[in-house]
Amino acid sequence: MTTTDPRHDVDLRSEVQHAPPIFIVGCQRSGTTVVRLMLDSHRNISCGPETRFLADLAKVTTENWTRLSHFGQEKEYWLRSIARFFESIQNDYAASRGKVRWADKTPRYALSLDFIDQLFPDCRVVHVVRDGRDVVASHKSRFGYMAAVKAAEKWPRYVRTAREAGARLGPDRYHELRYEALVADPEAAMRALLAFLDEPWDDAVLHHEDFSHDVADKYAAFAGGRREQGQDGNAVYRSRVGAGRKELGLPLRLLVRLRAGAALRELGY
Repeated sequence: MTTTDPRHDVDLRSEVQHAPPIFIVGCQRSGTTVVRLMLDSHRNISCGPETRFLADLAKVTTENWTRLSHFGQEKEYWLRSIARFFESIQNDYAASRGKVRWADKTPRYALSLDFIDQLFPDCRVVHVVRDGRDVVASHKSRFGYMAAVKAAEKWPRYVRTAREAGARLGPDRYHELRYEALVADPEAAMRALLAFLDEPWDDAVLHHEDFSHDVADKYAAFAGGRREQGQDGNAVYRSRVGAGRKELGLPLRLLVRLRAGAALRELGY
């Protein structure tokens, strides 16, 4: 159920200002959710549940274009229409929560940034990067062994694709946020992120657990369990840094080295 931040008691549905939209991307289990919740706690920014469907709509102007071109409209028409539709949903949601800027956290959009750039040529991209070994360990812990095997293949593909798109977007529109830096010093990491987004500092981003978010109850229970398990009471728990070194057996370690070793070295892991 959508809830309104208690700091806001005015419906801004007709007052949402245009600001560059924000897309939070990264391989699953890299910390994109906690970044989403931290930004969603900011007085200006609304970041709701994952949308995911833009990745499918990218096919409109690629593999489906031969068929859709018979409507007689140029590709630009379809891109404008998709952008208006998506933005109207996000603007209405932001306004209903008393916010003036929207963000979207969908990890898989790391593979669709060129399409997103066509839709929103002023958007800001936040790419959350985490040690690939810890990503694999997190998949194993949460989803099982075969998910970890797939993550060893998926992580370098997500990272490489997003970073290549980021190089094209440039530093004014692409920001790389290391998960390890975020958990080590949340305030420093968030100050840098908000400066990139041209947003004022809001101490609320360090206390996301104190605010309402449209997130599944199971996530709150899972995160709370992680903090308790790691004896870490911080809003951004640190206990899972280095999990890959401790929890991956020899077969998974070898697989990660084979499939992701080059990306790990490139990133300094």
